[in-house]
Amino acid sequence: MSKIVFFDIDGTLLDHDKNLPASTKEAIVTLKNNGVFVAIATGRAPFMFEYLREELEIDSFVSFNGQYVVFEGEPISQNPLNNGKIEELYFEAADKGHPVVFMNHMTMKSSVKHHEYIEKSLGGLKFAHPEHDDRFYVDRELYQTLLFCEEGQEKYYRETYPEFNFIRWHPYSVDILPAGGSKAEGIKKMVERLGFKREDVYAFGDGLNDLEMIQAVGTGVAMGNSVPELKKLANMVTRDVDDDGIWHGLKELELI
Repeated sequence: MSKIVFFDIDGTLLDHDKNLPASTKEAIVTLKNNGVFVAIATGRAPFMFEYLREELEIDSFVSFNGQYVVFEGEPISQNPLNNGKIEELYFEAADKGHPVVFMNHMTMKSSVKHHEYIEKSLGGLKFAHPEHDDRFYVDRELYQTLLFCEEGQEKYYRETYPEFNFIRWHPYSVDILPAGGSKAEGIKKMVERLGFKREDVYAFGDGLNDLEMIQAVGTGVAMGNSVPELKKLANMVTRDVDDDGIWHGLKELELI
């Protein structure tokens, strides 16, 4: 295989209603038939897109925005959060009325029994409110934690916890990642394993957590529905995800 393409999930592979467009599935099948290696690069946890991997028959992925990388079904890179610092942040956030959701590669647990922000944020991804376990972080490797607060309120945490990256993905929710962690770092691990040259690496994305990824690859493609910051950095802007964006992008790149 001479080329590799990484695809984000939400707003890229999945449309605005979190469905997989028929044209996208057809494009992925054609891409693989053309001998191109296909992988996923997402902020989601592995358990949150297992169904999609099965449908598209993809066994290699960068998850948790680069913190947990799997090649052909086998983990090749793990970058967990500092549990001591997560505990500190959790207690401080609790005092401020900001709940968190702890995540490992298998499942997620909420620090509170119920919160409207958790329900709305995860509900947008078609996930139910996680079960309550405020000690889930103890003696477990966590690869991402979600902080639930309104826009602007993460500024305090960003200034107080330099060990972490804070990336907003919803009006009520922010990803907490290890500092320096990104999809780009996870992609580097997989590209090293496969031995691809940078110019043969492509990536499609739409969000703020795709900025480093789009810059790290040879050809970065922004969806038509991307945030403006991503469109500025991308080598190419394709159509909206709801307008067969993946298919048209791959066609324009002459990969299908």
